[in-house]
Amino acid sequence: MRRWASDTFFASLAYVVASYLTFEVLMPLQNMFFPEYPSRASLLFLPHGVRVLAAWLLGWRAIFALLPGVFAVFAVLGGADVFLPSRLLAMAIAVTTVPAVFYILKWIGWDLFPSPDRKPCWLCVMGVGVITSFLVSALTNWAFGSARVEYIAFLIGDISGLFFLMLGLYFAFRFMDRRA
Repeated sequence: MRRWASDTFFASLAYVVASYLTFEVLMPLQNMFFPEYPSRASLLFLPHGVRVLAAWLLGWRAIFALLPGVFAVFAVLGGADVFLPSRLLAMAIAVTTVPAVFYILKWIGWDLFPSPDRKPCWLCVMGVGVITSFLVSALTNWAFGSARVEYIAFLIGDISGLFFLMLGLYFAFRFMDRRA
């Protein structure tokens, strides 16, 4: 029980921090460098990386671990609109799609979950992130009834966010290994 609580806390905290960095640091920079960009979507959406890595590490528990953070971010961004059916559907899509893809791949014989007897396949995790980005972008934009430009922006933001989050973690872990 204690481990589940810490997984939930850290996964939700990582999601909230990644969202804060995205909306309060990266989006203002994006708006400064691309003022003519019509979409309100981030071109570097770090929370998708958190969703993918949480699902990879926690499996189905990522759904419950991420839900408090996802709800908090939606509540901050949307206020009382957080309870609209489209928002609730978007939250469900955000927390269930990535674990579902990992389990579908496991079911067809391609188990990508971490295991002590094999090295992680980072390219495979990135591949799942790309696949789920297509799914999440399509389903979220369908839930919101958004235009096609939004779909493309979500797709770019999810993939670049996952890539840069994984790259940052890679260098952080290398730095920590060198110091040890």
